[in-house]
Amino acid sequence: MTLYMGPSSLSTKAPWRALHSKLPARLANMKAEIVAIGTEILLGEIVDTNSSWIAQQLPALGIDLNHTTVVGDNMGRLIETLGQAWGRSDLVITTGGLGPTEDDLTREAICQLLAEQPYIVPDLEKRLRGFFEQRGIQMPDSNIKQAWLIPSAHAIENPRGTAPGWWTEQDGNIIISMPGVPPEMMRMWTHEVAPELEGRSGEVLITRTLKTAGIGEGTVDEMAQPIFNLPGIGVGTYARADGVHLRIGAKAPTQEEALRLIEPAERELIAIFGDAIWGQDEDTLEGFITRTLLSRGQTVATFESATGGSLASTISDAPLASKAFAGGLVSAKWDKEFNTASEKTATLMATTARERLGSDYGVGISGEMDSEPTMEQPGTIFVAIAGPSSSRCTKIVMAQGRVATKRRAITTALMLLRSSVLEEE
Repeated sequence: MTLYMGPSSLSTKAPWRALHSKLPARLANMKAEIVAIGTEILLGEIVDTNSSWIAQQLPALGIDLNHTTVVGDNMGRLIETLGQAWGRSDLVITTGGLGPTEDDLTREAICQLLAEQPYIVPDLEKRLRGFFEQRGIQMPDSNIKQAWLIPSAHAIENPRGTAPGWWTEQDGNIIISMPGVPPEMMRMWTHEVAPELEGRSGEVLITRTLKTAGIGEGTVDEMAQPIFNLPGIGVGTYARADGVHLRIGAKAPTQEEALRLIEPAERELIAIFGDAIWGQDEDTLEGFITRTLLSRGQTVATFESATGGSLASTISDAPLASKAFAGGLVSAKWDKEFNTASEKTATLMATTARERLGSDYGVGISGEMDSEPTMEQPGTIFVAIAGPSSSRCTKIVMAQGRVATKRRAITTALMLLRSSVLEEE
């Protein structure tokens, strides 16, 4: 592909700073499409988490997502896919294909799609060479294409990597191209892309999620019926591993107006469900438990077999967990005192954790993952809680493999611990 030196005005300033001056009028009901680029995704070598993450960000910007596509590193198929997306969507978001190698073809495909020649931007080249110089490495010649632009594109800053993104805009349509590396893509979206897109669709969608525990999905749906017909909102119920979630959504020209529509529904749902609501939006069970224990000056300790310390790891992920988590113990099969999967063993483990680590609550997990004639069937887990005044134990059986059983055991332990902590109040 032939390069030419583009307009001098574009090469004398940081290219991404020109975005604000080119904002078009609002596009009502902006329709978006995501194109994930990479043969490694098609081969199943990596999972496309980028598309899922971006899809979750679009509603708050009032942008409707109509299509997602995965395409490999093949120029013909990539141009065909981008051309189809360009023809039917206002906004096309791509991830991947911005690296320096021959199979990184996103820039080349956009050039051919729009029939524009790329040129090297001196400012981008300087930054790119500086990136390698700071690390004492000579920049490979192939990296120079990461300093390309075309007349319809502006660079999007990427301080976490060598590949700037492209914001390509022509006749009211936009292609936003970001790296496939998730930390680079997420930072670029949050700090550079989302602020530019905000307000372009003429409306935003705001959602609020309330998380309940101890009530079945059907019952939650029935209890929430009084608010289903409130004007201007939509409500849905979703069964999740940590309980049943209630999601309230509202569209409006601004976030403030959407929140005003949501607030009456949220207040009524809180009145209906009361203590069954344990959190909202991004709250986690481990976070709820940690906050509750901190407010009381209490702690929890764990003793696990079968789950190998996964519960301790999960609790320690919560903010300020070090102030509420006294520690964790892990038992191996050779430990004769704790080598049988049973309610008695799990209860003894919970009590032992509480006594040895000096905590207010102890959690014990005893289970059988593998087939042994003298043990419970594989996938059998006992979870016990020892609290200041009482103990309890529950049994679960899963035949979905080791990983799924461990996840279910952790969630069960957190739900049981939550219930015990609330009852001891």
